[in-house]
Amino acid sequence: MLRINCPFCGTRDHTEFNYGGDATLTRPDQSNTDMVTWVDYVFMRNNPKGPHQEYWQHVQGCRSWVKVSRDTLTHEITDVTFAKDIAQNISGSTKPVGGANQ
Repeated sequence: MLRINCPFCGTRDHTEFNYGGDATLTRPDQSNTDMVTWVDYVFMRNNPKGPHQEYWQHVQGCRSWVKVSRDTLTHEITDVTFAKDIAQNISGSTKPVGGANQ
């Protein structure tokens, strides 16, 4: 069973969270009008094997966005941090960039 350690609420079952997307993507600048760049950003995804960083939102708890470092083969979670600081540094928003729930 996948358990995520929410920094506010403690360790919880993954069913309390919604997957928010790949945390390694960088959103193109909004002034960029190159369609290929946007198609790649929105639709093209790698299917990594091994360590990977993901966004998750604790929807049945504190509703915080967290960045989870998880091994996609073993599902072992090695780190969980708040995503807010990361997202604000990139876009000024409190929602993670590149998340599926934008």
